[in-house]
Amino acid sequence: MSLIYTKSVMDPSGFVLLADHIPHIVQEIRYYSTYNFIGERIDGYEEPCALLTKEAARALKSVSNEMMVRGLRLKVFDAYRPVCAVKHFVLWGIEDQDIRMKPYFYPELDKQDLFSKGYIAKLSSHSRGSTVDLTLLDMQTGRELDMGSPFDYFGEISHPDCTRVTEEQYENRMILQKAMVRNGFRPLDCEWWHFTLEDEPYPNTYFEFPVSSEYLKR
Repeated sequence: MSLIYTKSVMDPSGFVLLADHIPHIVQEIRYYSTYNFIGERIDGYEEPCALLTKEAARALKSVSNEMMVRGLRLKVFDAYRPVCAVKHFVLWGIEDQDIRMKPYFYPELDKQDLFSKGYIAKLSSHSRGSTVDLTLLDMQTGRELDMGSPFDYFGEISHPDCTRVTEEQYENRMILQKAMVRNGFRPLDCEWWHFTLEDEPYPNTYFEFPVSSEYLKR
């Protein structure tokens, strides 16, 4: 894939704060925290908020409405991801000694396998602004549905079609996947939580502005 920079890479005018579009959405922005596969806050995450293109946010709102009828809420772990964050991932990949989070996120794999097997990319669809990582919450219990593996667990068990999960876990994955696909998103074959808007507005543009509600107001 060629990386095409345009004059708009630092321009957030096509983006919205997801909480403004879907006020009842739950957010746990992992890359703002230290609880992620690297173990530190990721470059470019200045606030624990989710940003998306207007088109992706509109489609995700339809998913949210559909799930609310079923007594479920969306929980977002990541959405727009600036280019500098992806560079942070790549630089971490070069540092062979830093495997402090391996027991939690990639116990079955060597660090370099995360890149060769496609779990981490040198160019991320998240940087185009229409990709989201999410799960479902039960509105009665407030708990996440059991998907068989946690967010950002890198391994075969996180593949949506993995046969090692239980029937209930698979069904929960399909509830999320089918709702996302019905509303215009396409899934990823190695991560049950990852979806990209099929008709994304910036298919060849990788943005660099920070994850910040204040930046959107400029």
